[in-house]
Amino acid sequence: MTALVAEGLHTYYGKSHILNGVGIEVAEGKITALLGRNGAGKTTTLRSLMGLTPARNGKITIFGKNTTRWPSHRVAASGVGYVPEGRRVFANLNVEENLKTPLERAGPWTIARVYQLFPRLAERRLSRGRQLSGGEQEMLSIARALMLNPRLLMLDEPSQGLAPLIVSEVFRIVASMRDEGISILLVEQNARMSLEIADHAYVLDNGAIVHSGPARDLASDEARVQALAGVGGGDWTQI
Repeated sequence: MTALVAEGLHTYYGKSHILNGVGIEVAEGKITALLGRNGAGKTTTLRSLMGLTPARNGKITIFGKNTTRWPSHRVAASGVGYVPEGRRVFANLNVEENLKTPLERAGPWTIARVYQLFPRLAERRLSRGRQLSGGEQEMLSIARALMLNPRLLMLDEPSQGLAPLIVSEVFRIVASMRDEGISILLVEQNARMSLEIADHAYVLDNGAIVHSGPARDLASDEARVQALAGVGGGDWTQI
């Protein structure tokens, strides 16, 4: 089964037409990367899929169900985790309290299991959100989404603003979640590392899909990555 299919999405902010017929698929148990320049519409795509900024036209199917008009809480309850850009943890709650905030769904992910995947969070479990480093906050955001026991996980720029060593750790964790059978839609500007772990890649530009294909094929063509996704040479070689 395909985890997610989006067809012909048109999304607006007021009169501004942001997504122009976006169509993507996320294969079950695979990592799909959505790449593109700043302002290409990547975050809006995720928000539309989650029902936070509903598309005016188009269709969204998640695990065989038409979720196009579903509110975001219903999408989440169906087994979709969402880690938004900016590491939005609860600043005044400690790590363990943050992990207890999501809606509970039956499944293998418990606080104990999350601590096994994120041993640093176990060490900081009594620290408040505001006391964590950027990398720790990103790990907490991902861990909190796992507490939903999602079948599909959407990640928006998880590497943003993190040190290179922490970025590598975050991508290792994302890859390990695929190994657990979770389908992943990864929005990123770090094209190189995204393509290293992804199975399929899309490139979004000016609200439209301009490339779709196996991630390994795109990764092997640096010039094409730079042209399509706006990745400069420094960005490509930084990790």
